[in-house]
Amino acid sequence: MQVASYLKLSIAVALATIALKAAAWWVSGSVSLLSDALEALVNLAGASFALAMVVIAERPPDDDHPYGHHKAEYFSSGFEGVLIFVAALAIIGAAVHRFLNPRPLQDLGLGLVLSVLSSVLNGALAWAMLGKARSHRSIALEADARHLFTDVWTSAGVVAGLLAVMATGWQWLDPAIAIAVALNILREGARLVWRSAQGLMDRALEPDVCAEIDRTLAGFARPSVRFDHVVTRRAGQRRFVDLHMHLPAGWTLGRAAAQRASVEQALMRAVPGLRASIQLLPTNVEAHFDDPDEQP
Repeated sequence: MQVASYLKLSIAVALATIALKAAAWWVSGSVSLLSDALEALVNLAGASFALAMVVIAERPPDDDHPYGHHKAEYFSSGFEGVLIFVAALAIIGAAVHRFLNPRPLQDLGLGLVLSVLSSVLNGALAWAMLGKARSHRSIALEADARHLFTDVWTSAGVVAGLLAVMATGWQWLDPAIAIAVALNILREGARLVWRSAQGLMDRALEPDVCAEIDRTLAGFARPSVRFDHVVTRRAGQRRFVDLHMHLPAGWTLGRAAAQRASVEQALMRAVPGLRASIQLLPTNVEAHFDDPDEQP
C-alpha cells in the first residue's frame, strides 16, 4: 500500500472515530470526552491536508521547481501542528467553562466503551502507518501516525480519569483531565511544528546515514584520491549529498568521469533515495566558498 493510500485510510478512520467519540461525549456529557472528540477533528483535518501535500510532493520536477516538490510534506506536519494548538485552546476553553459551571455526568459506561473502541482503531492504524513512514521516509505520514499515537494515549488518560470520577464521585476531575489532555496535545503540536521548520531549513541527514556515506567514500579513498566538503540535506523523502572529489591532475577526463560514476552509484546503493552531486577537482586544488571581500 502506498503512502497516499494510508492517508486515505487515515481519513476514513478519522471519520469513524469522530462519530464514536462524539457519541461518547453526547451520552455522557463529559468535557474530557469532548476534548477527545475535538482532537479527532484535528486528525481528520491533518490527514486530509497530508494527503494533498503527499500528492504534490510526488509531482516530477518542472521549470519552476527543478529539484522537485518533495518539501511539500513539511507543510503537512507544520499545518497539523498548528491545528493541534487550535484544538488544545478549544479544549482548555471548554474545561474552564465546566469548572465554572459543573454538571453531573451520565452514562459514563457507554461513553467509555465508545472511546476505547475508537482508540483501538487509531492504535492499529498508527502502528501500520509508522512502519510505512519509516520505509518510505515520509514525514507527512510519520506526523499523522505520531499524532494518532498521541490520540491513543490521550484517550487512555481520559478513560483512566473518568474511571476515577466513577470511583470517587469527584466531578472536578473531568475538566482537570481535559486540561491535562490539552497540555499534552500542545507538546505534540510544538514538536511537529519544530520538525517541519527544521526540514524547511535543509537539515542534515541522520547521523547513521552520514556515517554510511563516510564509509562508502572511505572505500574509494586512496593517497591520490580524496574527498572533502561533504554536505548533506533532506527534502521530504529525497536525500541529497554534495561533495568534492580530488583526483590526480594527469588523469584523462574520461577516467575521472568513470571514477565519479562509480562513487555516485555506490553512494546511491548504500543509501536508498540518495542523490549525489560530485564536483571533480585536481588533487592540489582547494575550493574556496567564502570570498573575504564579500563578507559583511
